[in-house]
Order: sequence, then C-alpha cells, then structure tokens
Amino acid sequence: MKLSAVLCLFIALAVTTPAHAVEKASEQRLDEVAQRGSHVMPFNLEQTTHVFSKTEKGGVQQVIVKDPANTEQIKLIREHLTKISDEFKQGNFSNPVRIHGDTMPGLDELRKAKPKQIDIVYKELPDGAEINYSTDSPVLIKAIHQWFDAQLSDHARHAISGHSNHQMHK
Repeated sequence: MKLSAVLCLFIALAVTTPAHAVEKASEQRLDEVAQRGSHVMPFNLEQTTHVFSKTEKGGVQQVIVKDPANTEQIKLIREHLTKISDEFKQGNFSNPVRIHGDTMPGLDELRKAKPKQIDIVYKELPDGAEINYSTDSPVLIKAIHQWFDAQLSDHARHAISGHSNHQMHK
C-alpha cells in the first residue's frame, strides 16, 4: 500500500472513530437497570431508543420509538420526559437515582446546580420527545457529559450516542 493510501486510511479512521467510547455495563447491571427503569419509565424500553448527544454547552437527550406508528409509546415518552424535565428544573433528580443509583457520575454536580443555572428545555418530536440541557458552567457541562456516558453504559441495550449537532430531528 502506498504511503498516501495509508495516510488517507489513518485520517479516515481518526475522523470517524469516537474520541471516547463508552463502555457497556455488565449484563447483570444492564438487567438491574432495565428492571428498575420499568418502575420509573412508563414506556417500553424494547420499543424505544434513548439517544444521548453531547453538545458544547451540555447535551440533548431523546427518547424515540422504533415504530413511528406506535402512538401509545410516543404518548408515554412525552408524558415521562415532560415530567422529568419539570423535576430536573427544580433540582430533583430522584428518578435517575432510582434507576442508576446514588453514585451515578455527574449526578452530584447536577443536583448542586442553582435554579436556572442549567437551561432545561422539553420538546416534542414526531416520534418521541427530547430534553435539551444547556449551561455556561464548565463544571456542569462536564457533569452532563458524565451523566450521559453513565446512561449510555447502563442503557446499552436501549441507547445510542448521538451526534453533537443532533440533526436527527428538526
């Protein structure tokens, strides 16, 4: 192989490979999280996908249905994300604690945030809903990113990492 071809291959891999891949939790942990999650999240994990997209100012959390005709699951997603976005605005992160435990990375910092220090915006999507988390605080941006990584690890069967521009839905 020519040096230029090797260099092009290396550049292509470097650009397309994520800088920080999230390690999937153990099968036992995935089972435990799914079981606890079924008591907190009203929608069916098998029929939905969580998408966590880190952004420069925080991140976007989406829950979307696998089948866009599944209006019942869309309704349940929207109800849940509306509820938790309102709770998060109040500094109440008790539902993530119930699912992931009290030592979830990033959670302590998020709970310590002052009111309105994190802009939390709920939005309906055609196939689900999303919550956008935005802040100017580097500590809170890091906490949101850690929190997203922990959720990706714990929901590995039902979650994917999105793109920072989160153009999946407009």
